[in-house]
Amino acid sequence: MIKELISAGLLAGAVVAGAAQAQDALVVSTWGGSFRDLIDENIGKEFTRQTGVPVKYITGGTIDRLNKAKLAGKPESDITFTTSHIGWLYVNAGLYEKLDLSKIPNYSHLVDRAKISPYHIGSWAYVYTIGYRPDLVPAGIKFDSWNDLWNPALKGKLSAPDFDPSHIIAVSAMLSGGDAATWQKGEEKLKALKPNFKAFYTNDANSQQLIAAGETPAQVLLSMNAYYMIGQGVPIKVAMPKEGAVLGVDTMAIMKGSAKADLAYKFIDIALSPQVQAKIVAAKKASPVVDNAQVSPEDAALPGVFTTKQQWDTQAIVIDDKLRAEKTAEWRKWFTENMMN
Repeated sequence: MIKELISAGLLAGAVVAGAAQAQDALVVSTWGGSFRDLIDENIGKEFTRQTGVPVKYITGGTIDRLNKAKLAGKPESDITFTTSHIGWLYVNAGLYEKLDLSKIPNYSHLVDRAKISPYHIGSWAYVYTIGYRPDLVPAGIKFDSWNDLWNPALKGKLSAPDFDPSHIIAVSAMLSGGDAATWQKGEEKLKALKPNFKAFYTNDANSQQLIAAGETPAQVLLSMNAYYMIGQGVPIKVAMPKEGAVLGVDTMAIMKGSAKADLAYKFIDIALSPQVQAKIVAAKKASPVVDNAQVSPEDAALPGVFTTKQQWDTQAIVIDDKLRAEKTAEWRKWFTENMMN
């Protein structure tokens, strides 16, 4: 009987301790899958090692998490990871805390392109560019320019994301003498690309499946996905068109009303440390967002991995994040009606 009471007491104590630990955890909202693992393996575990505080993750789609945050009476997470332009939708909804940069010492090394707003800053960067299978596209095809996507030999071989057409819309406008702000200038050129499309992928996994199976041997592709597939043995080549590639920056922010703001600042500062940034580059072939990360020569040589100011300035096609946030719904509607139907 005494043993049973002791066992029951120990069990109750473990349950209480576990509940307390969950309650005391820093809560991070992010995408699921490999991105959740990227944050946990390279930032979360280091944060816990330095502070003793566990990290709990809430995962979901980009827009789903935004909508949920808008409806919540109080923040469900302390930190949110999202794309730079969707981050502006959080800002506009009053969901982010204005950052006290004095609490982020590593901010002093943040590259200019990662200084998104007073409320959210970059965690890593990447590009959307042309990725292709040299073994499956017609012989002799190269992608030295975005214009090469319009080659009639690529009829029925191309795919691009259906959830965010901003990349190809901005490129088409640029090739037509405009930019993202005057995107209508590229409408006719983009419509002329329609015969070359075979599919539109819905997420990263779908993108990887299509190019790995050879169904769409040319893609408007997330660079990190391309390098992941190359690591899995898929013979993909990543192009850097002469016009540059479309820059993407994933960001971090502290949710307004977080009771763990001081811990959240510590987490963000750890994420921007040169050691953690170097690990993120090595793991995902992303661009570091600080100027003092030590990147291997092999990774630094990869198209779309920016390690110098010159690369940031000359190889990145930058779509204004505020404009992108404002136009996302309009662009998706136009793309669905004119390209996908």
